[in-house]
Amino acid sequence: MEEAKVTEVPHLERRVRKRKEPMAILKTKLSRSLSCSMPRVKTTLTGLFPVVLWLPKYKLKEYIWGDLMSGLVIGIILVPQAIAYCLLAGVDPIYGLYTSFFANIIYFFMGTSRHVSVGIFSLMSLMVGQVVDREVYMAGFDLDDTKADGILNVTVDSDSSAVNLTMGAFGMECGKECYAISIAAAMTFLVGIYQVLMAVFRLGFVSVYLSAPMLDGFATGASFTILTVQAKYLLGLKIPRHQGYGTVVVTWINILSNIQNTNYCDLITSAICISVLVAGKELQERFKDRLKIPLPTELVVVAIATLASHFGDFHRRYDSNVSGAIPTGFIPPKVPSFGLMPRVAFDAIPLAVISFAFTVSLSEMFAKKNGYTVRPNQEMLAIAFCNIIPSFFHCFTTSAALAKTMVKDSTGCQTQVSSIVSAFVVLLVLLFFAPLFYSLQKCVLACIIIVSLRGALRKFRDVPSKWRISKMDAVVWMVTMSASALISVEMGLVVGVVFSMLCIIVQTQKPKVSLLGQIHDTAHYEDMEEYENLMSLSKVKIFRFQAPLYYANNDFFLKSLYKAVGLAPFLEMTRRRKAEKKGETLAAKEAGRAHKTNGEVKVGLGSRELDLHTIILDCSAMPFIDSTGMQTFKGILKDYKEVGVTVLLASCNTTVIDSLSQGSFFGKADKDMENLSFYTVHAAVRFANDRAASTSELSNPVPRELPSWDL
Repeated sequence: MEEAKVTEVPHLERRVRKRKEPMAILKTKLSRSLSCSMPRVKTTLTGLFPVVLWLPKYKLKEYIWGDLMSGLVIGIILVPQAIAYCLLAGVDPIYGLYTSFFANIIYFFMGTSRHVSVGIFSLMSLMVGQVVDREVYMAGFDLDDTKADGILNVTVDSDSSAVNLTMGAFGMECGKECYAISIAAAMTFLVGIYQVLMAVFRLGFVSVYLSAPMLDGFATGASFTILTVQAKYLLGLKIPRHQGYGTVVVTWINILSNIQNTNYCDLITSAICISVLVAGKELQERFKDRLKIPLPTELVVVAIATLASHFGDFHRRYDSNVSGAIPTGFIPPKVPSFGLMPRVAFDAIPLAVISFAFTVSLSEMFAKKNGYTVRPNQEMLAIAFCNIIPSFFHCFTTSAALAKTMVKDSTGCQTQVSSIVSAFVVLLVLLFFAPLFYSLQKCVLACIIIVSLRGALRKFRDVPSKWRISKMDAVVWMVTMSASALISVEMGLVVGVVFSMLCIIVQTQKPKVSLLGQIHDTAHYEDMEEYENLMSLSKVKIFRFQAPLYYANNDFFLKSLYKAVGLAPFLEMTRRRKAEKKGETLAAKEAGRAHKTNGEVKVGLGSRELDLHTIILDCSAMPFIDSTGMQTFKGILKDYKEVGVTVLLASCNTTVIDSLSQGSFFGKADKDMENLSFYTVHAAVRFANDRAASTSELSNPVPRELPSWDL
């Protein structure tokens, strides 16, 4: 076959980059960060409070109606959800309203997304509630929320840390609910501090380790936990929340063992509410193109259920558990308890990461959809202060919420002015309407929470399609979901992250390897196992390793190379040494025999001719190598040279070349680089064939014809 005609690529000279010393870089960054001038102050303030940039440009006639409509709709949705999610957080309903109010106000000033709805999120509420219940239990309170709060004026020693339950700022000795919100506020303050530190030190990259399948599995497992925790309210069972691992399993065992104590009033109410809520959601999804605004199903259910409970006197007649008194107005602000923070410092870390990850991902998603950009670092600061400042006003951890953000987007939201409108709706409830929810049954709130989990629980239907698309992603989803549901939410997050990273490591430990063949009449080469009609080259093997070469896959690389080319140099050298030793022994014997017979003896030792003279390593799919990989390259170059086989590199990127240069792979001052590394596989093939041809000519010269003389 004719040689494919290609233009020779000349040797390219690398650019010389002057790298600054680390101390010089540090001094430059510090001088920029610590410099103070009026333009610098203005830039910092406008960066910290983006509202001063976009609010003066607000197009009143164009934006106001969309913002008003979306703000009112979200406010109407927020009120019942804020009250309901307090069941998950283990605090009184009033604190959910506080959290929704302050989060919307602060994000209005600091957020860069126009559409994100920040406030109470079911997953955050669950994680807060688990910590609150644990600390309340350890402080000696009864976790049965149907009993009146006991007033304790004692100091309880737990985990070698004293907890003083007297809260002077409230002007009274602290009871169970007071202590619960104190725990939640202290943890929320720490969550905000962690997020500020992440923003200052540019640690937003942490979220890249939270893959989409892992987050989906985590959310689904947490949703199953939320459903389990709320199931007791549907049946009206008085079961304290389980502390520790295995909440789902233990809770269902407790529910089934106490099923005979079901409150039929709560059961019937739950069945009716779930039916109405699900029907409303289905109608909303079916006719979403015709409906200009979402159906306020939750608010209608809450209003009707409250009226029925009040006039039917369900609490007194049927012992139905109700929300109780919700005060109006605001409790005086208070600095979060620093004495409680060491107890929840570790628990605040996953909350900080998850809150940030959900907020930034939603911000970027809706920014891309609507054609604008957000600043991830500012989003981290915004959600951080949505936790720090509200913690002084008896609030708990917040995050962006997908469902409410989608509603804002679908109802014409244009800017964060809609958040002010939503906050105003919550404020009206706080100031005037909160006492009206006294008779609202807790089973109704549980129904609202459970129906809101439909989206996450529907992810189970996507498992077969995930498996078809990527088995690895499907396994990550199932492992994370199972750990979150069966062990605990926090452990589910840890297991998900660790397992995802292990999957990546496993994929790089045993990547795909292949021998390449030439496409006829071209200068291109492809995998001979994957494609047909490829031409294998005579005495040249082209090996491709599709992963970085580092310490974890070094042995696999060597084994794969030896197997693919059919030649292990150390085995070949051993075979040759044995053959040489055997030949010497035979020669000695034959020499002794010849001495006795005075005859000539010829001893012939057969030498096996190798079926290759060159191995080309295609490094195009190798992003980097570490010091172990560099030593491996040097080792195979030396070992194969001893058995008469040349090793060449092709298509190396600059990162790999720099690593090899620093390890003196190309000799002193890289003098052998042009003979060892080539820009393309075809260039390496031509070099190998040309050198083999020239070597063959030198070892087997063509004899000259001698003149003949007639004698």
